[in-house]
Amino acid sequence: MEKLKWLYPGMLVKRWIFLSIFGILMISMGFVIVISERTTENRAMAGLIIVLGILCVILAVKRILKSLMTVLVPAPARNEDKLVEKIYERRILERGPKIVVVGGGTGLSTLLTGLKQKTSNITAIVTVADDGGSSGRLREEFGVLPPGDIRNCLVALSDSEDLLGALFQFRFEKGTGLYGHNFGNLFITALSRVTGDFARAIKESSKVLAIMGNVLPATLQTVKLVARRENGKETIGECKIREEKDSPVERLFLLPKDCEATQESVDAIRQADAIILGPGSLYTSVMPNLLIKGIQDAIVKSKAVKLYICNIMSEIGETDDYSVSDHVGAIIEHTHPDIINYCIANVSKIPKLLYEKYKFENKFPVRFDEKDEKWFKRERIKLVKAHVAGMKAFVRHDTLKLCEVIMDVINDSKKKR
Repeated sequence: MEKLKWLYPGMLVKRWIFLSIFGILMISMGFVIVISERTTENRAMAGLIIVLGILCVILAVKRILKSLMTVLVPAPARNEDKLVEKIYERRILERGPKIVVVGGGTGLSTLLTGLKQKTSNITAIVTVADDGGSSGRLREEFGVLPPGDIRNCLVALSDSEDLLGALFQFRFEKGTGLYGHNFGNLFITALSRVTGDFARAIKESSKVLAIMGNVLPATLQTVKLVARRENGKETIGECKIREEKDSPVERLFLLPKDCEATQESVDAIRQADAIILGPGSLYTSVMPNLLIKGIQDAIVKSKAVKLYICNIMSEIGETDDYSVSDHVGAIIEHTHPDIINYCIANVSKIPKLLYEKYKFENKFPVRFDEKDEKWFKRERIKLVKAHVAGMKAFVRHDTLKLCEVIMDVINDSKKKR
């Protein structure tokens, strides 16, 4: 009975369905004449019938699509040419490599913005150790996992209208209780309370934003990040680790130490063609995910190409005076030597004005010299030196340049296999 609803009055599809059936019958009749008749005149007539039948089918399909578009597609996107272009783009992106990106912070969302132009098979595994700002307040007041980094990734992968993305990123600048909160954070928090499941809240938010790929929390357990510093002091909480700058980080760990990875994250890593760590804060964005045993083991065992994207600038209290090899060495020391087999490092020079600005803030370009080259050769990690910095008001990775280098590495890796 459900299928018969297509024949209800006012559906604006019945006439076109019948026209398509008529066209198919004409095409069939034309081929029958071609096979059975031998005279040139009859075959010419059959060819004309086939052409007319094809035109009827094309017209009917276009009209059916237009009828459906007026109901299912928002008004600004109903342009037929744009729809065809969108469908073609989607089909091309579906053939792209399966890429898993592990991290957090603005670095991860910046990378995702570029990657979605190369493939739709993207999974972002996001840290849930954040305890500052709007996320920290919601975590404390409602007992939910911090939604901030997850929200940024959802917006970065969004294929919906710009207005919806801007809404999710909107930050309240006044209002008792609302000040400092993002609408997207509140939306995800409310949805997690309604559904009773944080993971489901993310999935439903993904549908609202029509994202390309998946965004997954690294764990569904409430975790705290702990840093033991060289002076013996322990700092608890991601926010405090960032704030305290009196002694370098010596060791990092999570509480509880035996927290479990989400099964979806482990499955995505196992199926990946490429696994990308970073870019982002070494100790507070990238490393927390790798300290989760299930994620770490899955990456180590994976046959995918494993890339680490080194930061361009040092971070006070985390990576002061670090070289490129120091970044990679810290990850290996906390995890396993087989967790990285490629490292992408920026070699673009920082303009003088920007350099002076960062120098005033005690931030410097991540060092890279001959010792680093020798270290990478010894560790059998391929070092990829590239011009991937975008330098306008800030020094950041240029997402398009970076993604081009990433895709080159993935393609070269496939050829070698």
